[in-house]
Amino acid sequence: MTIQDQFGQIDIYVFDQILRGNIAPGMRVLDAGCGYGRNLVHLLREGCEVFALDANPEGVDHVRQLAAQVAPALPAENFRVGAIEEMPFPDEMADVVICNSVLHFARDEKHFLAMVEELWRCVRPGGLLFCRLGSRIGMDFERVRGHIYRIGDGAEWFLVDEAVLLQMTRQMKGILVDPLKTTIVQDYRCMTTWVLRKSVGASFR
Repeated sequence: MTIQDQFGQIDIYVFDQILRGNIAPGMRVLDAGCGYGRNLVHLLREGCEVFALDANPEGVDHVRQLAAQVAPALPAENFRVGAIEEMPFPDEMADVVICNSVLHFARDEKHFLAMVEELWRCVRPGGLLFCRLGSRIGMDFERVRGHIYRIGDGAEWFLVDEAVLLQMTRQMKGILVDPLKTTIVQDYRCMTTWVLRKSVGASFR
């Protein structure tokens, strides 16, 4: 088996969390905004109890088929079509919640906060929230309205900055696992990795 067979097209920053043991075999993992499952291949192979959600039915169907091949013991109902701001999963159900390259598609601040609140709700005490999202850390962008900015290809994204993420971390009573890490793609976008540990008694509000 090649490395690509084992890990698929995994995001390098999710891979980093795996290498450091923050995402480990046997954990219950929820991928919110799973797409076609690029971050789930290795986790399915390694016996994680995987749950996933995406608004795209084709993506969810692909993940179901992938799981049926690699981890057939997992029920198809673990993989749902739906919106992150209204996830059909119980409170504190996951050791790890992954939300990769989704939050910057928020329509406005209310939508963004609703998504983050739902993600945090599903993390168990002591568990991990991994988010990778567009930001304004390191580049300037044209403001369209509120937190919506026009990035390099003309798309309009909801962008946060360092102050917003640190304020939310305090508000959520989260513990930063890593300092904020931002990748700048020349003249195009900034992508920030925001990883929190949920302390006992933590909530969004």
